[in-house]
Amino acid sequence: MAPTDVYGTARSRTRARIASPLAARARARRHAQFFGLTGLAPGMQVLDVGCGAIGLRALEPELEITGVDLVARPNYPGPFLQADVTAGLPYEDGTFDLVYSSSVIEHVPRERRGAFAAEVGRVGRGLYVQTPAYSFPVEPHSLLPFAHWLPTRIRRPLWRFGAQGHWEEIDLLRRDELARLFGAPVHAERLGPLAKSWIAIDPVTPR
Repeated sequence: MAPTDVYGTARSRTRARIASPLAARARARRHAQFFGLTGLAPGMQVLDVGCGAIGLRALEPELEITGVDLVARPNYPGPFLQADVTAGLPYEDGTFDLVYSSSVIEHVPRERRGAFAAEVGRVGRGLYVQTPAYSFPVEPHSLLPFAHWLPTRIRRPLWRFGAQGHWEEIDLLRRDELARLFGAPVHAERLGPLAKSWIAIDPVTPR
């Protein structure tokens, strides 16, 4: 799967063909500001939390990146740890210059998000945490309009009509929620006048 095929595993290929190029362009625009916003420099150590099959390495293959994921990723192209961040990571405080996490925190159960945020802050001297905005009218996983604004009992039966197909409880965050969790300024990634996603950024601090 090409890195630009954002919805490559989507159940609805029609929706995916429309959404994938738009999402890929949005990610490219977001990443263009990555180094300036984080203060990351060549040779620094990055932890990619919820890295998936390749994660940040798809955009920055030359960075020193360690991947972490809940499930095994035998083909991950670099150092990898299978772990639940909310249960703690086997790294000392400040091991990494930057902890990066893209579209992960919304999958973490609400009652465990505090532990997730605390561990990210413990092992990194800077952080970059992106998540889709609750206020955006299209739910980004199913590609269904307004689905995330509905109660679970209504959203669940509708989910099968979305791009993802299989049910997953996803709880999108508001801007102030992300700011409280990570204690960092939150930037808006916009699509026209609307905030498409939130990014909590705490730049790398010098050693």
